[in-house]
Amino acid sequence: MATQVLIKTTLGDIKVELYDQTPQHRDNFIKLVKEGYYNGTLFHRVIKNFMVQGGDPDSKGAPAGKSLGTGGPGYTVPAEIVYPQLFHKRGALAAARQGDEVNPQRNSSGSQFYIVWGDVYAGNKLGQMEKQMTMMLEQEIFNRLAAERKAQIMDLRRNRDQAGLMALQEELIALTKAEVKEKGGFKFTEAQKEAYSTLGGTPHLDNQYTVFGEVVEGLDVVEKIQNCATARGDRPKEDISMTMELL
Repeated sequence: MATQVLIKTTLGDIKVELYDQTPQHRDNFIKLVKEGYYNGTLFHRVIKNFMVQGGDPDSKGAPAGKSLGTGGPGYTVPAEIVYPQLFHKRGALAAARQGDEVNPQRNSSGSQFYIVWGDVYAGNKLGQMEKQMTMMLEQEIFNRLAAERKAQIMDLRRNRDQAGLMALQEELIALTKAEVKEKGGFKFTEAQKEAYSTLGGTPHLDNQYTVFGEVVEGLDVVEKIQNCATARGDRPKEDISMTMELL
């Protein structure tokens, strides 16, 4: 049976189940819960119709107005992105992390997590998002190919060879399109379509962050938290603290 954790908050209880497909995240979360690491921490970042985030040890007893969101246990957890099986449906439990520019491996924060709320994507919204995600995929592939040719690009620039640069750009565009075509572009699975069009979620985060669990009870409490009034830095005006225990 999958491990479950009870998150007791000042607005009610949330029960989450940890996925066995992400064992490093599961085991790290269990370790921190056993240590009492999360007890007294806050949901320090809350964005309505998006997500609620917690797990910063610096939030314990933090005075009003204190900037939060950079604390942790001093280590990161290697990414375990199991996509498309695990995705950002409403209630998904996922690991926060630093951005790609400083963290290209997409390693997770050692302690900070978020619970997804998101929007419901009815009608043709998912189709439009598939197009956007395909464009993002194209950019990602192009950037990777350009990075692989960095030395060649620098030589062409030093020699002010505009014709050579244009030819190389056309070659990279052609290679990008071929790879995207081979991958079939970006397509949501039937499970994703069903979840995002009925329950809701944040599909634009898929394949970017590690999803390692989900809410099995207390989604109404997540809704209360994401609806709370916030101040600067998306911190709730009234502290929402938590304690955790293994079930």
